[in-house]
Amino acid sequence: MSVEARRGYAKGRAKRSEILGQAMSMFGEAGYRGASLRTIATRCGLSHPGLLHHFPTKESLLLAVLEHRDEMDEAWLSLGDPAGVGRLRRLVDLAALNATRRGIVELFSVLAAEATAADHPAHAYFVRRYLASVADARSAYQQARDEGALRAGIDPGAAAQQLIALMDGLQVQWLLSDCATDMAGVLHAHVQSQLTVPL
Repeated sequence: MSVEARRGYAKGRAKRSEILGQAMSMFGEAGYRGASLRTIATRCGLSHPGLLHHFPTKESLLLAVLEHRDEMDEAWLSLGDPAGVGRLRRLVDLAALNATRRGIVELFSVLAAEATAADHPAHAYFVRRYLASVADARSAYQQARDEGALRAGIDPGAAAQQLIALMDGLQVQWLLSDCATDMAGVLHAHVQSQLTVPL
């Protein structure tokens, strides 16, 4: 690959990253249906056709934003390959991290609510994401049980559903309280009450 081609590729990746950042903000502010590709293009210093060169449809841009967010979170959650109690601790830490990025929390909360409609372009994405999130938490609870760290009577499947519901519900409360709700603190106390060891 020539130097010019490499430069063009790097410039294209940088512009794509900028578009994802602006789209993340716009979808968080206005939701999917209220967001305008023309406005996102303008924020990025692009024409509407210029934006469509990178993302041919609004739906493709939305899915790219969601996948980008998931990739960032999964890379952070998986650092050091934590399992069992360690993975549960990392999920609590994720709530603390989310408290530093209101835009991402807002984006997720708005789109998750919108996507309950079967005709929403992110509906299938959120169905898959919730199944995967609950499965991941269930696995962490099962590993904690195998380690002897889970209190008797705690069902890993039910605990996983409760944990994901609590995480998302706390995000909504946090947004509505102007970031006053202690998401990580509430989550930590909940998970700690299910364990026989310090979280």
